[in-house]
Amino acid sequence: MTMTPRSDPLLRPEPVGWVRVFPVLFYGTIFPAGAAVWWLSLHNPAALPFLAPWDFAPLMILTTVLTLWWYGRGLLRLMPCCHPPRWQQVSFVLGMLITYFVLQTRFEYMAEHMFFLNRAQHIVLHHLGPMLIVLGWPWEVLRLGMPPRLARLLWGRPVHRILALLRQPVLAATLFVGLVALWLIPPVHFRAMINPLFYSMMNWSMVLDGLVFWSMVLDPRPKALAGVSVFTRAISAILIIPPQILIGAMIVFARSDLYDFYHWCGRIYPGISPMTDQALGGLIIWIPSAMSSIMALLLVLNFARQNERGPMACCD
Repeated sequence: MTMTPRSDPLLRPEPVGWVRVFPVLFYGTIFPAGAAVWWLSLHNPAALPFLAPWDFAPLMILTTVLTLWWYGRGLLRLMPCCHPPRWQQVSFVLGMLITYFVLQTRFEYMAEHMFFLNRAQHIVLHHLGPMLIVLGWPWEVLRLGMPPRLARLLWGRPVHRILALLRQPVLAATLFVGLVALWLIPPVHFRAMINPLFYSMMNWSMVLDGLVFWSMVLDPRPKALAGVSVFTRAISAILIIPPQILIGAMIVFARSDLYDFYHWCGRIYPGISPMTDQALGGLIIWIPSAMSSIMALLLVLNFARQNERGPMACCD
């Protein structure tokens, strides 16, 4: 097996031959395999295991599989001494897997039939999943693992400008809280739950907005690279707590059933009354969201201490 010339001391020499054939086999396999699972999910979903897609979403499946594949390929391209710490690798993969779990396994069916499970799903999509992915800080590894043309597009100036705008602290915090509030307006929530397109938009907006906001707050780099000071990031994490607590409290103490979609669709746990279901959902909005902000604040302060010690060399 021969090697291509080594152009970057931080990268492994790229092998040619069968290793270059493997990606072709991989890409050629995922599409027919996905088509088979899609057919089963449409015609015989009960035959699929709990972790298989319940309501097959091709874009979500493809995004999950390709992202994990590109991350693994990026790690293989890096010299071992330049790999991210093991905890970052685990954090990224875990964030991807729990996002897949709440969106594509049978848990999604349960979240469509209980309000409190729907809120748990959105806590993962908007808070826990994106936080874990961002803590892994996988961007450079992904860039190395994905096709060069796609990498040039995603790391190009137009995308950079859009992300720089969305990562402005005031706008990022406003969108973060505003999208939560938007999808919880009872008529909007009802429409999203009965319309597949709106339902997909709701879930995708939670994931993407969570990634943008937490990548601003949990950016481990110093201000010169992150573009936002430690103080601003810490304040951003704190300021989103009160409005989310307020939203949760309004739902907990509501005197009527605000989300009658779950009544008409049928609750999967009929022993839980509509008001109890609603109160549990409000508590999930109230407590875990505040806890995630406190965790983010502690992480920001930890990153600040690490940056004060100065950068560490990757490879000798």
